[in-house]
Amino acid sequence: MKSAQQAPAATVPPTTPETPTASDAPGADRGGMSRTGFVLLVLIMGALTYSLLQSMLAPALPQIQTEIGASADATSWLMTGYLLCASVTTPILGRLGDMYGKKRLFVFTIGMLAVGSLVCALADSVGLMIIGRVIQGFGGAVFPLSFGIVRDEFPPERRAGAIGLMSAIMGIGGGIGIVVTGPIMDHLSYHWLFWIPMVTCLVTAVASWFLIPDSPVRVKARIHWLGGALMSLGLVGVMLALSKGESWGWGSVNTIGLFVAGFVFLGLWVFAESRAAEPLVDMRVMRLRGVWATNLGGLLVGFSMMAGMLLVPRFLQMPESTGYGFGTTVTVSGLYVLPQAFAMLLIGPMAGVIDKRFGSKLAMVAGCVLMAAGFVFLATLHTSGWHILVAMFVFGIGIGLAMSAMANLIVGAVPVEQTGIATGINTIARTVGMSCASAISTTLLTANPGPGGLPAERGFVLTFVCAAVAAVVALGVTFVVPSRAKPGARPIA
Repeated sequence: MKSAQQAPAATVPPTTPETPTASDAPGADRGGMSRTGFVLLVLIMGALTYSLLQSMLAPALPQIQTEIGASADATSWLMTGYLLCASVTTPILGRLGDMYGKKRLFVFTIGMLAVGSLVCALADSVGLMIIGRVIQGFGGAVFPLSFGIVRDEFPPERRAGAIGLMSAIMGIGGGIGIVVTGPIMDHLSYHWLFWIPMVTCLVTAVASWFLIPDSPVRVKARIHWLGGALMSLGLVGVMLALSKGESWGWGSVNTIGLFVAGFVFLGLWVFAESRAAEPLVDMRVMRLRGVWATNLGGLLVGFSMMAGMLLVPRFLQMPESTGYGFGTTVTVSGLYVLPQAFAMLLIGPMAGVIDKRFGSKLAMVAGCVLMAAGFVFLATLHTSGWHILVAMFVFGIGIGLAMSAMANLIVGAVPVEQTGIATGINTIARTVGMSCASAISTTLLTANPGPGGLPAERGFVLTFVCAAVAAVVALGVTFVVPSRAKPGARPIA
C-alpha cells in the first residue's frame, strides 16, 4: 500500500534519463517506414549543407581574396574562425541535445547555418564575412545531433545503415563541394556560395520542425560550465596553433605558447570533469576502450580524408611546366574528386548490411587498409588521369567504410543518454585531424619548393605518404576496439 502511494500509476518515475513509454522507446518506428524515411531525408539535407559549406570555400579563397581586397592572412580566418567555432560548440550543443531534446537543437543549429550564410552572402568585406563564418561554425553539431535522432527514432535493424549513410555524407558533401565551386565562381560570384546553402538551410529547418519527433530520451542534468569553458579554451589554443603555425612559424613564441596553453587547459578540463557531480563529458565513458580508441582512429582518419581533399585538386592544378602537374582548372580538378564521392555514396547505404554480417570493427579495418592503399598508389603512380581516378575511388571506399564504422562503434559503445556528447567528441577528433592535415601538408609543400617558387613533386609525394602512414596507424588502433559493442548499453553508475 505504501509503494502504491509513492508511485501512483499515472506518475512517471523520476529517473535520471526520462523513461520512455513503450511507444516512445528509442528505436521504435513510431511513424512507420515513411516517417523514418522523411526524418532521414531531413537529416541528410542538414548534414550535406554543412559539408558543402566546409569544402566549397577552400578552392574559392584566392578569388575571394582578390575580389574583396583582403590580405592572405585575413582571408585565412574564413577557415580558421569556422573551425574554431565548430570545435567549441559541437560537443556543447550535442550535450544540450541530450538534455533538452535533439530536435530543438537540430533546428537551432540549422538556423545558425542559415544566419551565417546570409551574413556571408551579403558581405563585401572580409571582417563581415569572418563573422558569418564563425556563426556557420555552430553547424558542426549537425552530425552528433543527427546520430542521436537516428538512435532515438530508428528501429535497431535500420539504425546502423542510417548512421552509416549520415557518416558518409561528410565525405560526399566535401567531394561535391569541391566539384561545384568552380562553376559557381566561373558563372556567378562568391556570394552564391552562401545564397544556395542558405535556402537549403531554411527548407531543412522548417522540414525538421514538422517531421522530426520530439526526443523520447532526455537527461535531467545541468551544464558543467567550468568544464565547457576549459574545454573551449583548450581546443581554441590547439586549433589556432595548428591553423596559424605555418604563417607564424612553428617555432615562434605565439605558436608554442598556444600549444602549451591549449594542452594545459585540456588537462585541467579532464581534471575538472573527473571530479564534477554532473560533468559535461563523462570521463568514465570516454575511458571506455570502444570510445577512446575510436576517437583516436577518428583523428587519424580525419587527417587522411582532408589530405586527399586538399592535395589532389591542388596537385592537378599545378602547371604542366612543373613536370608533374596537369594544369587543370578548378572545375576540372573537382571532377577528379567525383569517384571518391561516388564510392562513399555507394558504401554509405550498405553500412547496415556490413555491420550486421561482419561488424563495424571489421568494416573500419577494411576502410583503413583501402585508405592506405589509395595513398600508396597515388604516391607511386600519379602521371596519368586514370591513376588519380583509381586512387580516389579506392580512397573513397575506404573513407566510406571507416566513417560509417566509427559512428556505429561510438553509438554502440555508449549509454543512450550520452549519444550526443560522445559523437560530438568524435566529430571534434576528426576536425582536429583535418586541421593537422592542413597544417602538415602546407608545411611539407612549403619546405620543398620547386622552380618558380611552386611546390616540388617531392612535397606532394611526402604528404601522400604521411596520409598513408596515418591510415596504417589508424588500422593498428582499430584492433584495440572491442569487436562487438553490447546492445542497449546502460548508464555507468
